[in-house]
Amino acid sequence: MSVVRLQKFLADAGVASRRAAEQFILEGRVSVNGKIIRLLGTKVDPDHDKVSVDGDPPVRLKKKIYLALHKPINCVCSHKDELNRPTIYDLLPREWQGVSSVGRLDFKSEGLIFLTNDGQFALRLTHPRYGVRKKYIATVEGEVTGAMLREFTQGIFDAGEKLKALSAHILSGSRAKSVVELELAEGKNREVRRLFESQNLLVKRLQRTQIGKIKLAELKPGKWRTLTEAEIKTLSADI
Repeated sequence: MSVVRLQKFLADAGVASRRAAEQFILEGRVSVNGKIIRLLGTKVDPDHDKVSVDGDPPVRLKKKIYLALHKPINCVCSHKDELNRPTIYDLLPREWQGVSSVGRLDFKSEGLIFLTNDGQFALRLTHPRYGVRKKYIATVEGEVTGAMLREFTQGIFDAGEKLKALSAHILSGSRAKSVVELELAEGKNREVRRLFESQNLLVKRLQRTQIGKIKLAELKPGKWRTLTEAEIKTLSADI
């Protein structure tokens, strides 16, 4: 492994956020090979240098885990649920319970979700400033019109927030039921459902089909797979 900045090494090891790690260094709490380091630009070789905080045993990098999961309906994205409902973590091997979801899908929604123990990766995929695009297919009770979709792409205000789709297309439709594909960047809480609720329409089924360039594809509900190195790099490139 190539050399990295000391604060990044500490953040990657899960000791603290990068900003908090910088404070640890400035406070003289971090040593490298037995020597206290106070210089923020210091670089270390994770394979050879021994990094300690507060005199504790040397810090070790944790193995990074990146998963794609097809979240089924009727489960939550929390580690624990007050109502004792099933969680997405029930679907994973016990040794991977240290991961967390990258964003969330609500109880009745399904589709693609990532899980990881890499906090920086998760932040880059969820922070609005990066605008990672996500696609959804919504099955709606009632007729969706082109005028409604134009409102979605222009943006509407709901509960003090601006909700906006980057694109919206009717895949099929009738007076009784419509199927619409939407692409969003920010992913505010229940954003797709709230867009349709603004038009007095009820979403009966909501599936996230794509995040960045990664598609749900043939992944079955409740199943997971690891992201490939190429996919991880692709997601980083999207950012």
